[in-house]
Amino acid sequence: MQPVAMKVGDLAKQTGVSVRTLHYYDEIGLLSPSRRTETGYRLYIEDDIIRLQQIVSLRQIGFSLEQIRECLEQSQFSPHHVVQLHLSKLKEQMELQQQLYARLEAIAAHLQSAETISIEEFIQLIEVTMMVENYYTPEQLDYLQERRQILGEERIRQVEAQWQELIDQARTAMQNDIDPTSEAVQKLARRSQELIQEFTGGDAGIERSLNQMYQQEGVEVASRGAMDSVLMEYMNKARAALKQPE
Repeated sequence: MQPVAMKVGDLAKQTGVSVRTLHYYDEIGLLSPSRRTETGYRLYIEDDIIRLQQIVSLRQIGFSLEQIRECLEQSQFSPHHVVQLHLSKLKEQMELQQQLYARLEAIAAHLQSAETISIEEFIQLIEVTMMVENYYTPEQLDYLQERRQILGEERIRQVEAQWQELIDQARTAMQNDIDPTSEAVQKLARRSQELIQEFTGGDAGIERSLNQMYQQEGVEVASRGAMDSVLMEYMNKARAALKQPE
């Protein structure tokens, strides 16, 4: 079989990855053509295409480009591993899609029979629809729902109010140039960890999903405008200082 060697335009056309994206990957050193023709054209070979497939899969899973670089630099991180990760993510998405399909089917039946649809049902439909784009697995969402029932609506409202108060205090401290390692800010950092612990129930996987949402969506979007990236960085410094040995 003749070895594969493709110019950037041909690779873009066959894979659907834009020329601009391929050039950017080359620019940042994530994926560069391995060969050149005698006339100077750069060519992608089999190993380059395999690497591109890994990049595309990891991007769809939700990895950042820097995370992808770190993964691909690990010798044990094989193409098979990437495909398995992608399959796992797709399975989660399929389960969420099935939930959405069942809910839509039920509402369609109600509408066809001219029955009244409650606002609560529409709210539940929106919730399931948004779950498809969410960052939590179905198991994590079930667990969070259990946590909500255990805590109760009153406690949830209290935590939301306490979280907003904590953010306001942290913003004031930052604006007053108070060192994030100071005792006052360290106290806020400890309290923020306690509130996160209460939300996640100590589940490390849920905390990772929460962090991923903040990284991918941006602080402003993920926090619904409660925080910005500057304040988040300030609080991250304070939390990091908590982990330092005495």
